[in-house]
This record gives sequence, structure tokens and C-alpha cells, in this order.
Amino acid sequence: MLDRWYGEVTRLMLDSAGIRPGQRILDIAAGAGEPAISAAERVGPDGYVLATDLSEGIVALAQEEAHGRGLRQVHTRVMDGERLDLPDATFDAVICRLGLMYMPHPLDALREWRRVLSADGRVALVVFSTPDRNDWGAVPAAIIRRHAGLAAPVPGQPGPFSLGAPGRLDALLREAGFEFPVVRAVPVPHRATRAEQFVQVAREAFGGLNAMMAHLPEAAQRAAWDEIALDMRRFESASGFEVGGECLLASASK
Repeated sequence: MLDRWYGEVTRLMLDSAGIRPGQRILDIAAGAGEPAISAAERVGPDGYVLATDLSEGIVALAQEEAHGRGLRQVHTRVMDGERLDLPDATFDAVICRLGLMYMPHPLDALREWRRVLSADGRVALVVFSTPDRNDWGAVPAAIIRRHAGLAAPVPGQPGPFSLGAPGRLDALLREAGFEFPVVRAVPVPHRATRAEQFVQVAREAFGGLNAMMAHLPEAAQRAAWDEIALDMRRFESASGFEVGGECLLASASK
């Protein structure tokens, strides 16, 4: 389901990174295999893809998935995207899909990414835009905040929409030293058969929503998810379920 929702913006990100056969690619906050696997298919057997993530378990899943597909050019390491244990100028491209906005110090992260790029290297990344363009996440988050007694996020606080404000990503890239940044909006509608299917995927895949109410008793968490499922039904129609989403795709040169 996640690949269906984010597959197109992932393809556009890899295009923006200019990934070609034989290149060396660094994937930050790689998750369980994408977009590292798609990058590996582009660089081919003579290329090299290093998929990194903070979670040892997630990194293991990525390695298993890649090797299950015979992609021996994929390697994995547990690593903090803000502090890369890697030499300078060793990668042709750095990619990051839906990871930078969760980092406490995104400017530090971008400077590190630039450091490990070769002289003509490129960075390409994807973040979510603003809450009003992303009902898939904003609607559940508002319900959870009410159930959990949480205040609205402070501007700049790490979270799904922390880098979505107009001009924010462009400014960060320039301050980090990148040249010729380009940022554009990409629609990412979240489709499912019914609202209940979407909510089930959200419960399993969107860890941030669960983390917001981790301190609540199990019964209270169930009540919040039940309300979310009920409210999300307004996005159902005769053709199925569709709730709006929008990403920002950014790319730049070293």
C-alpha cells in the first residue's frame, strides 16, 4: 500500500537525483527497503547503494528484502542521518524519502549529506508539505491530540509537516551550501478500498501517530482509532476511498 501511495514521488525523486548505472548512492532514513531497492535497480550490479536508518530492525528488513531480490549491490548500516560515519566525497547522490522532517537538526543533516557527495553530486529528497494539503495525516493527528491532551506542534518542531512551509526547504538547502535548489509540489493521494483499510495501514505504518498517544491506556488508544475510522469515512465515495496528500520534492547540486 505504501509503495502504491508513494511510488510515483519516489520515481520522480530518483529522476531528480540523476541516478545512473554504476553510481554510488546513499539512502538516508531508508526504512524497510524503499527507495534503496529502486535506486539499486537503476545503478545495476556495478553500482553501490548504502541504505541507512536509525533502527537496527528496519535496516535488517531492508537487507533481507534487497537480497531476496538478488540485489547484492545494496548494503545497509545503522546510522544517524545527522552524523554520518562516512568519508568525504564518496557518493554520487544522496536520497531521502520522508525522513528529513523528523530530524531535530535538518540543517546539520543537509550539511553532512553535502559533505559526503562527490564534486558533481546531487541530493534529492521528499517531505510532506502543509497540514491543509495532507488530510491523510492532519485529520488523524488532530483527533489523537484531543484524546491525548496534546498541544498543537510548535513551529520548527520535528514532525511530518515541519518542513512544508513555502520557502523553508529551499532556504535550508541554500544555507547548507547546495546550489541550484529546485522544490516542487507533488500530489500523493492516499487511496484504499474503504476508510477502515486506510486506518489499518495507518496504524501499522505511521509510527508517529501511535507515538503521540503511547502514554494512554490501550482502551483510550482504541477509542481514538475508532473515532479516526469513523471520521475518515467522509473521504469514501462510490469509487472507493481517497484522502488528499501532497509532498515537496527537492533537489540540488553540490
